[in-house]
Amino acid sequence: MREKILSILATNARAGVDDIAERVGASADDVAEAIRVMEADGVIHGYRAIVDHAKADTEIVYAFILVEATPEHGVGFDKVAETIALFDEVHSIHLTSGTADLTVVVEGRDFRDIAQFVAEKLAPVPGVTSTGTSFVLKTYKLEGILLGDGQTVRRLAVSP
Repeated sequence: MREKILSILATNARAGVDDIAERVGASADDVAEAIRVMEADGVIHGYRAIVDHAKADTEIVYAFILVEATPEHGVGFDKVAETIALFDEVHSIHLTSGTADLTVVVEGRDFRDIAQFVAEKLAPVPGVTSTGTSFVLKTYKLEGILLGDGQTVRRLAVSP
């Protein structure tokens, strides 16, 4: 039941307890209690709206910053990641495989905000050895939701 409830909430955080109960074949009281327990245990951290900032005409710029870092003995990259995560500009941070150790998603009002964040806050963090920034120019899909006009994005076929 727990996995089904999480799946429903991940798709639609506004789903009501009665609707979820009907969909999982449980009582509303059982579903409400399961949700309360998952919130208390930190399984569910919150509920958010997915916003198409282009349609909302809001000034937000996102960037993906690849961070190379030196791991610390006994804690690996955790201490560096925890330090970076404390900055308000950081939307999310992930330990990743590949050329970078961490991928940090940052938001700001404009490109200069992000450049200033990297230069003045991120780069000086102890353990950070290099950064590489890619700015988001346009978002087509976010958290599984197509943005824009809602039409499916189609690949173009090139004829020989």
